[in-house]
Amino acid sequence: MTTENKLAVSVVIPVYNEEANLPELYARLVKTMDAMGESYEVLFSDDGSSDSSLEILKGFAARDPRVKVIEFSRNFGQHAAVMAAMEESVGATVVTLDADLQNPPEEIPKLMVKIREGYEAVGGWRQDRDDNILRKIPSRILNSLSAYLFGVKLKDYGCMLRAYKREVVDQLVKCPEVNTYIPALANSFAKRVTEVPVAHAARTKGESKYNIVKLLRLNFDLMTGFSLLPIQLVGFAGIAVAVTGLAFAVFLFARRLIIGPEAEGVFTLLAVLFFFVGIQILALGIVGEYVGRIYMEVRRRPRFVIRQVHTKGS
Repeated sequence: MTTENKLAVSVVIPVYNEEANLPELYARLVKTMDAMGESYEVLFSDDGSSDSSLEILKGFAARDPRVKVIEFSRNFGQHAAVMAAMEESVGATVVTLDADLQNPPEEIPKLMVKIREGYEAVGGWRQDRDDNILRKIPSRILNSLSAYLFGVKLKDYGCMLRAYKREVVDQLVKCPEVNTYIPALANSFAKRVTEVPVAHAARTKGESKYNIVKLLRLNFDLMTGFSLLPIQLVGFAGIAVAVTGLAFAVFLFARRLIIGPEAEGVFTLLAVLFFFVGIQILALGIVGEYVGRIYMEVRRRPRFVIRQVHTKGS
């Protein structure tokens, strides 16, 4: 959304079952933004929470005209919640932030310094990340893939604490795809991209919404949504397997001519067969991933459904 009377900053926060963290988050965020001395708004996207998160957020909106609460009809996912709030935002700069307080809102001014220097996309880099190894390893893989695919080498693509200029956000909301990865998509529109080190704290209240399955799905969103690399790798693997298979067949034929018939290689042949079958199943799975995502896109179903937008007086 664009408007002539823009605010300086829009803070976008996706929320899903974070009732324990919301009061502290709101208090700390407002204190930080007030201290900055710039006009701002706070947009909470309630992503179908089943606890009292929505009621708490509606309470914020009822007493603070700077707060807007976007209520989804059901759970659509974190990135859909961020995109919905971006569409409603009017700030010249949009800051995204998680609701779990692992990225402190007090770090927002660090991002704004870089925005004022002329950068169009500024990411937070969790310098001393306080997560377990099962979260760190997939994150490192994701960061390496992102840097390779986009040619923008950042240390932390997974940090939600990020800032974008309005021009970048306007391009983001024009993208209609269902499955997307916002930091990578934003970097494809931004000319000047950087990141700054930010603090990171362990979650003290509530439970993480990202398990290993969701992190893997996020990796698939990145790979299949922004690159043909997976299917190209399968193609190269197919060529390599075909050449290997041909060479092995020539070897077995020559061995039969020299030594004669033998049965000792049965288990070897079975092992090779299982390997080839495994490659075929992997290739089928990757092709199926692309086809499935194409199917989801051509249906043109909405990425999210907003039930109501809550503001003061509404």
